[in-house]
Amino acid sequence: MKDASNLDHLSPDEWDEFHSPRPETTDFDRVVESALSRRNFMKGVLAFGSGAAVMGSGMLTSTSARAQAAATFAFDALPIATDHTVHVPEGYEWKVLARWGDPLFSDAEPFDAATGITVASSGKVFGENTDGMEAFVVDGRQLIAVNHEFPNIDTNLPWKGDNAFTADDVTILQNIQGVTVMEIEETDDGWQIVVDSPYNRRIHHNTPMRMAGPAAGHDLLKTSADPDGTTALGTMNNCGSGKTPWGTYLTCEENFNGYFGASDPASVETPGLQRYGVQAEGRYGYELHQARYDVTQEPNEPHRFGWIVEIDPADPDSMPVKRTALGRFKHENAAAVVAPSGQVVVYLGDDERGEYLYKYVSNGTYTEGGSTEGLLDDGTLFAAKFEDDGTGRWLELTPEATGMEAAEILIYTRMAASAVGATTMDRPEWVATNPVAPQGYVALTNNRNRGIKPNAGGDPTPVNGPNPRAENNYGQIARWVPDNGDHAADGFTWDLYVMAGNPLVGQGPYAGSDNVDEGNLFNSPDGMMFDTTGTLWIQTDGNDSNDGPFTGMGNNQMLAGNPETGEIRRFLTGPQGSEVTGLTWSGDLRTMFAGIQHPDAPFPDGPDSLPRSSIVQIKRSDGAAVG
Repeated sequence: MKDASNLDHLSPDEWDEFHSPRPETTDFDRVVESALSRRNFMKGVLAFGSGAAVMGSGMLTSTSARAQAAATFAFDALPIATDHTVHVPEGYEWKVLARWGDPLFSDAEPFDAATGITVASSGKVFGENTDGMEAFVVDGRQLIAVNHEFPNIDTNLPWKGDNAFTADDVTILQNIQGVTVMEIEETDDGWQIVVDSPYNRRIHHNTPMRMAGPAAGHDLLKTSADPDGTTALGTMNNCGSGKTPWGTYLTCEENFNGYFGASDPASVETPGLQRYGVQAEGRYGYELHQARYDVTQEPNEPHRFGWIVEIDPADPDSMPVKRTALGRFKHENAAAVVAPSGQVVVYLGDDERGEYLYKYVSNGTYTEGGSTEGLLDDGTLFAAKFEDDGTGRWLELTPEATGMEAAEILIYTRMAASAVGATTMDRPEWVATNPVAPQGYVALTNNRNRGIKPNAGGDPTPVNGPNPRAENNYGQIARWVPDNGDHAADGFTWDLYVMAGNPLVGQGPYAGSDNVDEGNLFNSPDGMMFDTTGTLWIQTDGNDSNDGPFTGMGNNQMLAGNPETGEIRRFLTGPQGSEVTGLTWSGDLRTMFAGIQHPDAPFPDGPDSLPRSSIVQIKRSDGAAVG
């Protein structure tokens, strides 16, 4: 999720847009007005009194309506914060559950605030930069699987300075990324890691993975170390997450391109590597010490990343599996749901400006307790086409439609989506599906590159229905309702649930939609998750300068949204410089777990410590459920 380009400030010309209304009505204005008017229409469709058959969706049964009615806010809105700690509303309390460097095993060396961790302990501790997470109850034990997206060099290698990366530096960085699976237990002092639990596990850049699905074994996945193209080594830049109906964890490989380099710069000048952003110089010096990260020596190694990886948290000896049927791109998260037919549907966002929203539909059907073999390997991948009239359809990515081989569609999925004319989007990040109504939501975080091709062969993102502003530094959340309430259907209707903005300083579309006001200002919606009541929790990763166009927004935050009324209320603020990302709940729903990524000041341990990415636990003071 985090990228230096996420924090773009406006140019003087863009700043003028916030203060001056447009002199005349334009096609741009009509797109904005149409999208927002549909939001009010959809609000009526979702209202309890509107009936379940509007738009053919069969949306709300009496049971789900009762659940939706319970999705009210049990807290007063929190003001903004600009300090270096976490805040939650009155009646709630928070504590740290885990921070980078906390031991998972008793033989890990103690964390040193001056030097961080050693090579020997780097694979035995809780990793860096927490992101997507999911909770699991296995044999009565509470487990959490959590992603570790990327390193912070100054924090993770505090002794390094301007010195070149060493082989030990690279090993440390590789080990502190990836995924942690850990058991936690509730004590009188809150939840804590169960050190040495048999379920504790670190999965990182050197963990063997099985390649599965239609692309496994293809020539483009073969390397000198794996001539069969069926066993990859490692998972990286693990961003958002997902959970299958059968209780496994889906971790999502996002900005993998930055880990590769080339001893011969000409090696990266191929359409496939260029479209995915691979450059001659890697960010972390991997290619200087390990040949597989040098695309001059191993041109296919980057093809083995950018996948969804399935992990079984209940079996610490199981090998993670890269599911190629779900496509290869910069995966943000994976939102899995079972369609009325029993088919498994997985929604997927490609987190880059000008890329696409996808859906996978299994050919087989899921039965609780039955075999899940093939459900994530045998199916069809689609890309979304949004029409400006509020309708949309899923475009099937097939050889006939794309002119590409079946396996190449999965390895070069971006090219396939471009070939069928899918809708380019403003950084499609997390996707969430409502558990009490057939709806999907996608966070479109921001886009400073309107009309500019994102990478070689990519398409520019014009002003269009779900991306209605010429300059988009605030972001929006698009929502769709599948035809007949069936997530496997080919068609849908859509609106904008919210268009973030700033009515304090902006006019027109830059003021935001009518559910944005002085009390809930935010920018760059990123992470999203529904709780069991149908409340949508929105996490932000944007500009926290609290200045200019971002006046009154404060630090990044987490807000609660009501899908029926459109109300949005601030619940949590993070430390200055951090992103709030990743959300899950304990099995009894009395504890919420949220991630605090890359704080820029010593959090959570005070002024004499290094900043440490952390998971915080949040409870109600009265012990009631938090979602």
